[in-house]
Amino acid sequence: MFKQLPAEKLRTDRLVMGLRFDLLSLFTTLALLSTTTTVLSDVILSRVDRRIDLTSQIARVTSTLKVENAGPGPVSEILITFPEVQAKNLAYLMAALNEGKGKVKNSGISLPIKAVNPEGMPPSLIFHSVSLPTALGEGDSLTIDVLAVFTHALRAFPEEITQADIQLVLFQDTAHYLSPYAVNIQSLTVKLPKSRIESYTKLDNTNIHGSDIKYGPYENLPSFSYAPVAVHFETNQPFAVAQELVREIEISHWGNVQVTEHYNIVHGGAKSKGEFSRLDFQARPHLQGASAFRNLVAKLPPRSHSIYYRDEIGNISTSNVWDDPKKTELLIEPRYPLFGGWRTTFTIGYGLPLQDFLFESEGKRFLDFSFGSPINDLVIDNLIVKVVLPEGSNDIFISTPFPVKQGQETKISHLDFVGRPVVLLEKINVVPEHNQYFQVYYKFNSLSMLMEPFILISGFFFLFVACIVYVHVDLSISKSSASYLAKMQWDEVRATIQEVQSIINQCLSTHEKLEASLRDLSRTGDVQACKTARKTADSLLKEYSKELKPLLSFLQIFSSGYSNITLRWRSWWQRRGSCKRG
Repeated sequence: MFKQLPAEKLRTDRLVMGLRFDLLSLFTTLALLSTTTTVLSDVILSRVDRRIDLTSQIARVTSTLKVENAGPGPVSEILITFPEVQAKNLAYLMAALNEGKGKVKNSGISLPIKAVNPEGMPPSLIFHSVSLPTALGEGDSLTIDVLAVFTHALRAFPEEITQADIQLVLFQDTAHYLSPYAVNIQSLTVKLPKSRIESYTKLDNTNIHGSDIKYGPYENLPSFSYAPVAVHFETNQPFAVAQELVREIEISHWGNVQVTEHYNIVHGGAKSKGEFSRLDFQARPHLQGASAFRNLVAKLPPRSHSIYYRDEIGNISTSNVWDDPKKTELLIEPRYPLFGGWRTTFTIGYGLPLQDFLFESEGKRFLDFSFGSPINDLVIDNLIVKVVLPEGSNDIFISTPFPVKQGQETKISHLDFVGRPVVLLEKINVVPEHNQYFQVYYKFNSLSMLMEPFILISGFFFLFVACIVYVHVDLSISKSSASYLAKMQWDEVRATIQEVQSIINQCLSTHEKLEASLRDLSRTGDVQACKTARKTADSLLKEYSKELKPLLSFLQIFSSGYSNITLRWRSWWQRRGSCKRG
C-alpha cells in the first residue's frame, strides 16, 4: 500500500495506475521462478546492505554483500541479478572486495564482471557473473561491494509542468534484494535530495529519517524474493542529458594536446508547457523555474589553457574559469535557462601540456587520457571519442577499462600528405563513473616531426625562386617570331592609314576654304581675294600631295587598305579639279 499525504490522494491513485504495467512483468517473472528449482543453493548471502542514492538524476545503488559457501564444493563466482526493465538502464556495474565498513580493498582494481545466461532462468532476468579473487571453500565467507549505476531511472510524474510548478519524479525498485541466493538478513536505505515526499510504498518495518527512507531489516528471504516499492518525490537537480557528445583529442608532438568537445544537450526532466516569462524567472528564480538549470560546471585537467566556449552564433561570454595547481573549473552558462525538453548545442575547447598525458613505454608512445565528459553529473546517451594521432603513426593499440566500440579513420589536415590516423571509441549510456583513463599506444619515428618544417621551408624557397625568375626573365614574345612580325607590320599599317586619313582631312578642309572664297566672289565681286585664296590652296595641296606619295607607296603592299585610300584620294582629286575649272 501507499502512505498517502492528505492532499495527494487523487495524484496517488494516478501513480498506482502508472506503476501497474511495469510491475506486471515483474510479477510474471516471479511466478515463473516459483516453479524453478535453483542449483545455486550452496551459496548464501548472510547479510545484504543496500543504499540507493537519488540525490541527482543518476540512480546509484551500492550493495554490500557478505557471501558464504554453505556447500562442500568451492565457489569461484557469484551472480548479480537485475530485472529486464531495470537492466536496460544499467550504465555501469562494478564489484570490489570490502575489508570493513566503508572501506574497499584494492579500490583501484575491480573484480572481473561479465554478462551470463544461466540455464533454466527466465529471459526477463539479466545476470552478471562476478569472479572472486580466490575460490571460497566450505564455510568460508567474503564481503564485496557492488555499485550499479542507472540512467533514466527517474521518471517525471507528471510528465509536463508549467514554469511555476515543482518537478516530481518517480522511482521504482524492490525492497528485497533480488538474487538467486537465499538472504539471511538485508536492509535498504533510499536517500532523496529533499525531505518532501509526495508518496512512497509502505511495507513492514519502514521508517523515514529526514530525506532517507529505510526498509528493513528483513530476515530469511528466499531466493528471488521481490517486494516492489515506489517513491514519488520532489527534485530540482539538473537533468542534463547529452544526446550526443563528440570529443576530439588531437596530439601534437610539438608540445600540445588540443581537446574539442561538441555537446548536444537536452533537459531530460518534466517537459515545460505553457508560456515562459523571463520577468518572473529573473524576479523569483527559485519559484518560477526551480527545475530549470542555468549553468553547468566542467572540471578540466590542471594546467588547461586557451579555453573557449562558443555555439553556432559565436563566442559566449557568460562563462568563467577558476584554476589552481590541482584543477581547472569552467562555469558554462548557456544563452538561456533550460527547462524540461529544451535543447542547446555548444562547443568547448582547451589545450593541455603534452608531457602531462603522453608517455613512453617499451619503444612505444602512449596517450593516457580520461574517457568521459568533464561536466558534473552529465548523462551521455551516445559518446564518441576521437584521438587524432600525428601523421606517420603506426602499430596502434587501444586499452580501455570497459568495453567500447572501436574503429579507425583518417583525417586530412594542413601540411599532410597521407593524413593522420584517428582512433574512434564509441559508447552509449555513459555516466561520470566512466570518466576513467584509457590508453592509446602507437609507434612514431621522431624524424617524421621534421616533415612539416621541411614542407614549409621548401614552399617558401620555391616561392622566392619563382619571384626571382619572374623578375629577371623576359617573358615577352620573341621579336623573330612570325606572330610578333605580323603584329608589328599591322601596327605600322594602322599608323600609316591614320596619317593618310589626317592628310586627306586637311585637304578637304583646304578645299572647303577655297569654295568659301568663290562664294564670296559671286557675292562681293572681289577677284583679288579669290586669286589669293586659290594661290594659297594650290601651295598647300602640293605639299599634301608630296606627303601622300611615300605613304601610298608603303600601302601598295596591302591591297585592301590601299584600295580604300585610293578611292577616297581620287574622289578628293576630282573635287579639286572641278574647283580649278570653276
